[in-house]
Amino acid sequence: MGSTSDMPVMEKAMKWLNDNAIPFEVNALSAHRTPDAVEAFAKGAKARGIKVIIAGAGMAAALPGVIAASTTLPVIGVPIKGMLDGLDAMLSIIQMPPGIPVATVGVNGAQNAAILAAEMIALGDDEVAGKVEAWKAGLGQKIEKANKELAEVKYEFKCN
Repeated sequence: MGSTSDMPVMEKAMKWLNDNAIPFEVNALSAHRTPDAVEAFAKGAKARGIKVIIAGAGMAAALPGVIAASTTLPVIGVPIKGMLDGLDAMLSIIQMPPGIPVATVGVNGAQNAAILAAEMIALGDDEVAGKVEAWKAGLGQKIEKANKELAEVKYEFKCN
């Protein structure tokens, strides 16, 4: 993440990965204030066994692109709401030049970034694939439960 002020958003990714027992690193790196550290992180990530990088940043949101420029690993950008409701961050992340792709999730979509990263890892890891499949199966169960609860809500003109 660009700074620890991004923690409330990015911890949703950390929680999802942790809940699914998928190892991860957490770092505060600034594309503008610590560019050498960002480059060193990106260039050394593959050797440390990292498979996918999730980079959250707000405002100018250069971090995901700067990381992508220094690694061949997939990078997922999380635009963080700040100025302009996160539109500025989103546009900064999705407007990458040819050859430097960055996948982008919605504004403050850190949990989706974690799920997408796990899906990427799952292509070559059956254990992670099973965890993603099990988690996604649970999504339908939550909706079914919600519909049963909604069926009990009574209004005079409610038809179901």
